[in-house]
Amino acid sequence: LPDETATFKPGKGVEAAENNCAACHSADYINTQPPGMGEAFWTAEVHKMIATYHAPIEEADAKAIVEYLAKTY
Repeated sequence: LPDETATFKPGKGVEAAENNCAACHSADYINTQPPGMGEAFWTAEVHKMIATYHAPIEEADAKAIVEYLAKTY
């Protein structure tokens, strides 16, 4: 596979996204989502990753990820 070239946008909480989300998929997965989806959308997405795909994301990280995604994307 080619090297990953996509990156997460800078912002408060980016480390939580990099450390948790990038373990399973590319930053492009997030970069290609429609902009301005808001906190409810990102909360549902993060909790889906935990409940459905068994992503081992701690609650504090989940909160930081949602806040980061809602503000940055």
